[in-house]
Amino acid sequence: MHRQKQIFPPNPSAALFNWYDRFRRHLPWRAAPGEKPDPYRVWLSEIMLQQTTVAAVGPYFQKFVTRWPNIDALAKAPLDDILRAWAGLGYYARARNLHHCAKTILTAHGGSFPTEAGELTRLPGIGSYTAGAIAAIAFDKPEVAIDGNVERVIARLYAIETPLPDAKAEIKARTRELLPQTRPGDFAQALMDLGATICTPKSPNCPICPWISACQGHKRGLAESLPRRKPKQQRPVRYGTAFWIERDDGAVLLRRRPERGLLGGMMEVPSTGWTAEPLGAKAAPPLSASWKKHAGRIEHTFTHFHLILDIWRSIGIESGELRSDGDYRWVKPEHLKDEALPSVMRKIVAVVRR
Repeated sequence: MHRQKQIFPPNPSAALFNWYDRFRRHLPWRAAPGEKPDPYRVWLSEIMLQQTTVAAVGPYFQKFVTRWPNIDALAKAPLDDILRAWAGLGYYARARNLHHCAKTILTAHGGSFPTEAGELTRLPGIGSYTAGAIAAIAFDKPEVAIDGNVERVIARLYAIETPLPDAKAEIKARTRELLPQTRPGDFAQALMDLGATICTPKSPNCPICPWISACQGHKRGLAESLPRRKPKQQRPVRYGTAFWIERDDGAVLLRRRPERGLLGGMMEVPSTGWTAEPLGAKAAPPLSASWKKHAGRIEHTFTHFHLILDIWRSIGIESGELRSDGDYRWVKPEHLKDEALPSVMRKIVAVVRR
């Protein structure tokens, strides 16, 4: 691979640190200047921030650390409670891995996080990015953490025109070249802050960037168009039917989804499988009752497909034999908000009960 010469003066981190020390973001999981980072808060925030925005994570993070202030408390909490607290944040495998990881740290590591990135990657739910972030931020290890913000900063800085994801290896190598011998944790967070506040996806504020003099993307007028990305493939559409079953006392039937797979372990309005074609009359409800199709329809987009759900209702039933095995339970309507219902299921609740 052709590599251009170094574009920075001998100490590029100095300008970045000068900027960061003045303008760093104040985030609920971030240690204050001079304060030792809490590995638990670093880990929890990094898991929550995967595929999610800082604004969305803030309230969830505060709720978690208030209820479970340390790794011991989280490891000993029932998974159901964690899933309920996570509901609405999405990508629910993260919540299951969070609990599994906490238990592993408690039982296999005496309640203390490993300090090396290689050891961290052996824990449930921790990949190379998260391991690098924890090692650098919590333990000041010389590791890089390449998130979307950092990819954007480095791609523009070096005018890397190779589309993502093919550019990831070069971006990581370039970031490692810039890694200073001191303050690797602050370096990781400074790069994230630079991408989040100045080197933004649209309309980057180049005039106040601490690296403007070295930025090849800015000099070539390419900054806003980088990083390049391969064209996204159109998401396939899946179809399904949800069955809203309401007992004569108002209680609603819910079912727990299998532990493995999408939305694993979460509660749901009993539904069919999600298929490439609408099921129509082939959709089999979980019990025999009088059914009426609801006028509303749910649409929800997941990472890899778009889902369309029809809703059928049976109201005021007294009892009925469930046709399939499953972890069912009746929930009073005022308690639905406390269940571990993912966003797609909360949409059904909202449509039926409006």
